[in-house]
Formats: sequence, structure tokens, C-alpha cells
Amino acid sequence: MKQEERREQTQHILLEATEELIREKGCSQTTLTDIMKRTGLSKGAIFHYVSGKDELYINVLKAKLAESNERFMNEVNKQGKKKQFEGPMNAIAHGMTKLESRDDVSNQILMYLIGKSDQPGIAEIVAGFYRESTATSRKWIETGQEAGVIPKSIDAERTAELFELLSFGLRVRGLIGAKSDVFGTNEYEDFIIGILQPGEAGKGGRSR
Repeated sequence: MKQEERREQTQHILLEATEELIREKGCSQTTLTDIMKRTGLSKGAIFHYVSGKDELYINVLKAKLAESNERFMNEVNKQGKKKQFEGPMNAIAHGMTKLESRDDVSNQILMYLIGKSDQPGIAEIVAGFYRESTATSRKWIETGQEAGVIPKSIDAERTAELFELLSFGLRVRGLIGAKSDVFGTNEYEDFIIGILQPGEAGKGGRSR
């Protein structure tokens, strides 16, 4: 096995084990010792890839974002010349149902890291992930504009920022246990469609 392949495999094992442990024990209760036992890696081996548990957690978040982007791009690429809005939008909506879930690993990590934002470097780690998420949303919008299924008149940068603000708000609301029958993930999806597909506004979004 080549060194790069070995590195990727080790990183995958680390992320998978960390995610499993968070589901079982939560972020605070998961320790580096737990991760060492689950992966069979020494502390030195783990520190070869990350500086500590917090960086490992943010890498789990980034991996989840990369998975969402991969689903989106796969939908775009399999359309061929016939570009449509529905397929890529379904790929985005795939993760929306988890936005308000207190059990979702990404939400648990975000809340954990935000709670430590008074520590040097942690706030910037979370801010970096927010910027990466916004950049990904912007890329999705621009991809739709290039395909001709999203109007060019839409400001991709501002719209992506708006979507991420709402996304983070839904995550936090779900984590603190606040309930709302007015605006949830379904309404968020309809809101996105109403902006990106103006002709769909007022139709109640797509059928579910």
C-alpha cells in the first residue's frame, strides 16, 4: 500500500471511530484514550494527523460537508446535457432533515466547540468551518446558474450567506430543545426553492 493510501485509510479509521464514539458517549465524554482504544492507534500516531481531539472533531464536520458536496456533484454530473433543478436539490435536502436533530453528530460537535469558543483557537476553528460551509453553498448556487436552472440575477454570495445563517440557526434551536411549528426544515427547504426557483414561490415547494 502506498503511503498516501495508508494515510487516507488511517484518517478514515480515525474519523469513523470518532463519529461512533460521539454517538455512543457524546463529545464531552469521548476521550483521546477512547479513540486510541477504538482505532488501535497510539497517541503519537494520532498526533501525526491532528493536534488533538478538537481538530479531530472539526475534521468529522468537514468530512460530512464533503459527503454532502459529493452527493450534489454526483447528481449534477449524472444529468448529462439535460440540466434540472430537482436532482441536485434533492441531494441538498438529504441532509436538511438532520438540521434540528439533537442526535446528529455534526450538531453535537458544533455545540461542543461553540461552548469552548472562549479558548484560544477554538472560535477560529468554528468560524473556518462556517466559511467553508458558506463557500460550498455558494458553489452549489453558481453551479446551478451555470447550468441555467438558477437565475443569474441571484447574488450567489449573499444568498449562500443567508442560507448558512438559517442553517446554523436551525441547528442551535434544535440543540437547545426549542420547538416551532412556524419554520422548520420543511419550510427552510421551501424557502430555498422559492429564492432559487422564483417560479415555484407560493406553490408550497415540492411534493414530499
